[in-house]
Parts: sequence; structure tokens; C-alpha cells
Amino acid sequence: MRWRKITPENTEFVMLCFEGPDQYSFAGGLGARVSHLSLALVKMGFTTHLFFIGNPDLQGEEIRFGGKLILHRWCQWISRYYLNGVYEGEEGKLYDFTESIPWFVKERVVKPTLVKGKLVVILGEEWQTTEAMCRLSDVLHSEGLRERVVMFWNANNTFSFDRIDWGWLNYATTITTVSRYMKHIMWRMRLNPLVIPNGIPISLLRRVDDAEAGRVKELLDADMVLCKVARWDPAKRWRQAVEATARLNDMGMRTVLVARGGTEPYGEQVIDKARALGLKVKEATTFHSTHDSLSALRNTRPAHVVDIRSPLPLSFLRVLYRASDGVLANSGHEPFGLVGLETMAAGGVAFTGCTGEDYAIPFVNSFVLETSDPMEIVHNVTYLREYPEESTRIRQAARHTARYFTWDAALKNLITKLENQARIQEILVGKPKAAPLPLFELEDGAPEDNSRLMADTGEMAEAQVMRRVSYQPHHTKPQSNRSLTRPYQRILS
Repeated sequence: MRWRKITPENTEFVMLCFEGPDQYSFAGGLGARVSHLSLALVKMGFTTHLFFIGNPDLQGEEIRFGGKLILHRWCQWISRYYLNGVYEGEEGKLYDFTESIPWFVKERVVKPTLVKGKLVVILGEEWQTTEAMCRLSDVLHSEGLRERVVMFWNANNTFSFDRIDWGWLNYATTITTVSRYMKHIMWRMRLNPLVIPNGIPISLLRRVDDAEAGRVKELLDADMVLCKVARWDPAKRWRQAVEATARLNDMGMRTVLVARGGTEPYGEQVIDKARALGLKVKEATTFHSTHDSLSALRNTRPAHVVDIRSPLPLSFLRVLYRASDGVLANSGHEPFGLVGLETMAAGGVAFTGCTGEDYAIPFVNSFVLETSDPMEIVHNVTYLREYPEESTRIRQAARHTARYFTWDAALKNLITKLENQARIQEILVGKPKAAPLPLFELEDGAPEDNSRLMADTGEMAEAQVMRRVSYQPHHTKPQSNRSLTRPYQRILS
């Protein structure tokens, strides 16, 4: 049967990623991306298989949402020896993932789906999945199945680009990335990826309770509140945030920086710098709910920097973004910047860098910082204090912009590009139809409960030249199943 477009009735998705929805697997923006993307696919009706490095104490294979979402927790036998998260013991997990995934996906997912007369779309995320994607392409080709499968691989960051066999990957898959900034970086590598932006769940567009937001500033006893949520990393420009806080206090404006970093050792240098500037630092913990979070903030008074040492519930993060006079998502290198977009959705004022934040329009829906000079933050914050009507206007524009960066909108973009590649491979027939711009109408109310799927976290110019898939595999005959590690050998036998 030949189809004209990709639909839930004729297509199944496979996603490969190290990070995933388990708390064990959730290390940052990548975990949020794959969790939200898989949920959005399921909501559209697509059967989706998500392979990730999962919690070793949970089911190896778990079926959710009436069979639409199948979680495959991989490398659990290794993770039992490394209980501190997805990236502990990374090299061993990487070897096992690469050796076992291609043949398991071919035998247990691709072949049964093709037998049912459906199309298979395989999406790989980040550098850890590149060799598995390439090997999977080769083993599918060796059995005459590759032309019936569409394979996209996505770059979320430049991490470990030096470990990727770009010639093989570009040959075996269609390469994508998350912003024009990343596209331009990859252009210099003689690559031309498609741009498919990240998104946010549509539930984040619901209005934040302004009374709760006002309570935050009251509990902090502050004239101005700044907020920053990021890894402790020099590229995140933490020093700029701390120095701006010190200068605002020196100007007589009692300013509190609410800081949520990670576990990286650079955090100690940032806190030492804050103290050296004369700022009083207090730690805060026990952020299990919005009520707990408000109580924890009350206990930090008086402080200039509140160092939050535990994960923040997303519900409270949105209140904090709304309450802040500025949310400092001011990275020097940011491939996309979900914190800035989440801030805008909450009706906050985002201060972004000027790299991959394609959604940010300076002085329209956000402030875009051009330098690492703390006075740039100071000038913009004091400008909003002088002209509060500008803050109101920017917050309204920010919420409006965020409506065009939901996963619903991102999926329309992704599926259109998948359909283009499927036509080149002659899986789909006919001409594409123009799709209307996404329009979102959302009633205020309680946010959706996605807790069953996701961990609660605080954190084109030139067109891609697509290829019809018809080639000899990059490598010689693929290894037999004897090369699989023992747990997966038993599954396949």
C-alpha cells in the first residue's frame, strides 16, 4: 500500500537516546526533550518505542497509554553497578548500547512493523546513538529493509562531536539540529542539517497564579528578584549573574538572586565569588511542592543569593519565573535554551544569550544579552523598574510567542520533513499539502499530569540535500548475534 502522508495508522516511531523519563535517566534538557517529544507523539496517536538508559530497578519493558508508548530501559544490568545516574559508567553503557540496539530494534520492532504494512521512523538523539544508528542502517540494508525506514539523527549540542564518524552518519541518516545557530556551526563542518526546534508542553501555557508569584517577592523581602537555573558551568555566565546582583545592591536596590545549579564543582567558585563581592549567601532545600518551596524561601531571609540545593518542582519553577524581575538564561553558548522559552510561557521576562534562542526578539518578548558585562543586565533591569508598562508588554508578548514553540508545533515541522524524506525514498507518493499555521487555544486550569511519563525537573537558508536510500553499507557484513551481550542474546533467542 502507498500513502500520501504520515499518520498514526500507517507509521510507528522508534526513539534512541541515553536520557529518558526516569529520574535516574533525567540529567537535563535532553531528558526533557525526549520525554516531551515521545508524549506528544503518543498524544497524536502514534505508537512510539523509546529506548534509553533506564532505572535498573524498574521494568525492562513497560507499556503505557494503552500500548501507545513502549519504554525500553536499556543497559540495566550495567546500571546496577552505577546507581548515580545515566552518565555514571557511560563508556560501558555506550559499548553495550551500540552492540545490542541495532539488532534488537531490527528484529523486535522494525520487522514486525513492516510485516503489518506500516512505515517505521527512527529518531536518534545526541552523539551516544550515532554508531548504533549507523549500524542499524547497515543491518537493515543487508536484509533489504532500509528503503522502507526513515532515519533522522539529531544534534542537541556540540558535545563529543570529535567522536562522531560524520561521513558514515551523514551517509546513513538525515541529520537534524535544534536551531539555526547549531546549523551554522555544523555548516563549518561541511554538514547541512535540517532545523527542527525544540518545544514545550502545551500545558505550560496555562496562566500562573499572580498571587503566588507576588508571595515569592514578599517572602524574599526583595525590591527585585533575579532567577537563574542552569548547570554550574562557566559557559552559563554565572559570574555575570552574581556581579549584576552585587551592583544592583550597591545601587541601593535590595536584589535577591535565586540560583539553582547542578552538582558540578564550578558552583563552589561561583558562591565564593558572591561572598567576595559582599553578598550574603544562604542555602535552601526541601522543595517538594509549591507550599514547601515558599516556606524554604522564607527561611533564607535575609540573603542576597539563595542557593537552592534540591530539585525544583516544575509547578513552582513557573511561579518563580513569573515572580522574577528577570530570569537569567544568559548562556554564552546555548544551542536552543529551554529555560528561556519556559520563562516566556509562564509570562516571565527572559534574559537570554544570543546564540540558539531563535524564539527571542530583543525588547519585544525578551532581552537578548550581547556581552558578558554585568552592567548590561543592570541597565535592562533598571529600565524595567523605571517603565513597568514595558515589563507588562514584554510579558504579554512572551506568552504569545511561546504558543508557536509547543511540541504540537514542533511535531508538525518534524513530520513535514519526515514526509519529504519518505517521498524521496518513494515510501510516500503525491505532493505535500500546505499546512495551516498552528493555532492554540488553551483554557486556564490545572496543568496536565504527566508524572507517569516524566520526572519532575527544574530544569534555513539552504535546504538539506536529502538522499534516496540506495547504497552499499558502510561496513562489511554486520556482526552476528553472537556479538550481543548476554542479556539481549537471551531476548533475541
